[in-house]
Amino acid sequence: MSIQSHSRAAQVAYQDLLRLHQDERASALIGSLEARKRNGRTYLYDKFRLGTEMKSRYLGEDTPELRDRLDRAADLKADSEARRKTMGRLARTLRAEGFIAVDRDTGSMLSAFARAGMFRLGGTMIGTAAYALYQGELGVRFDADELARTEDIDFASFERLAVALDDRIEEDPNDILSALKFDPVPGVFDRQVWKWRQSSGAGMVEFLTPAFGDETVKPLPSLGVSAQGLNYLNYLISEPIHAVVLYRSGILVQVPRPEKYAVHKLIVADRRREGPNQAKARKDRAQAAFLIKVLAEDRPDDLAEAYETARAQGPRWRHRIDASLARMPDTAAQLETLG
Repeated sequence: MSIQSHSRAAQVAYQDLLRLHQDERASALIGSLEARKRNGRTYLYDKFRLGTEMKSRYLGEDTPELRDRLDRAADLKADSEARRKTMGRLARTLRAEGFIAVDRDTGSMLSAFARAGMFRLGGTMIGTAAYALYQGELGVRFDADELARTEDIDFASFERLAVALDDRIEEDPNDILSALKFDPVPGVFDRQVWKWRQSSGAGMVEFLTPAFGDETVKPLPSLGVSAQGLNYLNYLISEPIHAVVLYRSGILVQVPRPEKYAVHKLIVADRRREGPNQAKARKDRAQAAFLIKVLAEDRPDDLAEAYETARAQGPRWRHRIDASLARMPDTAAQLETLG
């Protein structure tokens, strides 16, 4: 399993494109900045008047980087036209450098979700669709054939965040997906909808949320959907990062941190090791092995922290990780060297 890096020019172009998309989002500030504290965290809102009514629009969790961008919102808005031209040029550069772009259907869906506020409101892409975006974050080339076989797209968010935000997606996800020829798939027992199947083709869109025991379906009010609860997901989607999907001049989305994605795949692979999901388990192990090899070389401290954090969650977590690593001796050896 060899690792091929993108050129230095491509890596710089990606980081510039990511920065410009983050600037573009911050430039949309309309009114004044408002900070709200909940459960020890601070969330930032755009507070503005619409007619005779005051409105609030969630912007993100308070960080120095976001604060800095919002402080420069007026200047960023003035630079919008030049920024968008640069974004188009950088996207063309990445295509020429061999970055893998998404197909038209996927790009249209992600673009619609981004405009509606899916990622601004805490939605995080997970699964292979997110894995593919590490080509930019890590600056490495991926197997195009492997990614071309993936048609499913999964989104995840915390239930507590979706309830606490006091903001809501600007367009119903069901309307977006219906316009793109996806049909809702109601649950067998409670008829709640958390996944959609493509009318023509094998594509599937699913919404997921962390569970802590019973894996039941729960509402995500801010995103306007229900979501299937899954254990271990809280680890994966905590502290997500921004990434750019290569479609047109790019789409700003959220994905898990690559080191957490890699370790989480070790856990998921063990859950799928038997029955009809064995093929998915093999893919999980392959993705984990590739990312761990890259991260052990380029970001060993990040990988070590993610690995130690997962193992510290308890014996059940350690058992699943060790069961997968027993099938992956080279990967296990790389993780051992981190200590």
